[in-house]
Amino acid sequence: MVMGAAGSKLEKALGEQFPEGERYFGLENFGNTCYCNSVLQALYFCVPFREKLLEYYATNKGTGDAEENLLTCLADLFSQISSQKKKTGVIAPKRFVQRVKKQNELFRSYMHQDAHEFLNFLLNELVDILEKESNASKSSPGASSSSEKLTNGPANGVKKEPLVTWVHKNFQGILTNETRCLRCETVTAREETFLDLSLDIEQNSSITSCLKNFSSTETLNAEDKFFCDKCCSLQEAQKRMKIKKLPHILVIHLKRFKYMEQLGRYKKLSYRVVFPMELKLSNTVDDPDSEFSLSAVVVHVGSGPNHGHYVSLVKSHNHWLFFDDENVEMIDESAVQTFFGSSQEFSSNTDHGYILFYERVSS
Repeated sequence: MVMGAAGSKLEKALGEQFPEGERYFGLENFGNTCYCNSVLQALYFCVPFREKLLEYYATNKGTGDAEENLLTCLADLFSQISSQKKKTGVIAPKRFVQRVKKQNELFRSYMHQDAHEFLNFLLNELVDILEKESNASKSSPGASSSSEKLTNGPANGVKKEPLVTWVHKNFQGILTNETRCLRCETVTAREETFLDLSLDIEQNSSITSCLKNFSSTETLNAEDKFFCDKCCSLQEAQKRMKIKKLPHILVIHLKRFKYMEQLGRYKKLSYRVVFPMELKLSNTVDDPDSEFSLSAVVVHVGSGPNHGHYVSLVKSHNHWLFFDDENVEMIDESAVQTFFGSSQEFSSNTDHGYILFYERVSS
């Protein structure tokens, strides 16, 4: 009964403002699966991602012989939520969780898991499945010749253009890793793609300052010298990471778990890191002014890395909702600030923003 009561409470709170066609469902916890539930809620409310996944589900549900994988299980789950008759309630993501455990022994135990590791595993797994499907359809007889897909690669033959899946289209950005030899001034630039950015954090800082630090220049010297191809020797160099292209959905992971040499273990940093509702990023190469809006936050609750709990805050149709496994409630936007972290080392507040989802605002 309690569940129904919570659901109807949410419906009462939203009243006439309950968004047309939207569904707010809590997810049942199967013994420490909050790391999974909190990430699933954040992804469900990344609407461009949800739409692509439901589209995928609609296109593929006719093929009954398709084998079950993480992508089909996730698509099933999202479709199950979005097609509920009721507006609120609880769903048990059982098949999805079983699939995750089957696929990756990391998540098999009842130990506390890392939500960021899970998100990373999930997105990469979805990309792998989509790439395999694309290759399979290309190599099937009657498929159009894929020769036009090939670009002239290195001398040893042809290099295929990497496939850009809808997961990439939503989450993938590009970094440029630049290294400048301090002797001959030659700059070596290497591009890397990312699905999320992991940022080092400092006490009483902000996302903007963490991003600045991420792109700051570091000097490679002593045992870290760089082998310069032009000088043909190890040289002192300066290195920096620049964001070349921002994704549609920018996922920022705050490195709250730090390995402490002197302790021989990981410690949770409860630092206060302010994350704004609207994020303007102007230091990227390709788009000088990009505006992003916060759409979800996965929060780690607890004082240490090996135990604790995950919940998520989600913005949907201009309302903020709080998802804690089976429970869903409405919260005030100002409450989001209580998850920035603690400005003192020892504080009773252990609920800290851990993974942030920012969605690009189309100008």
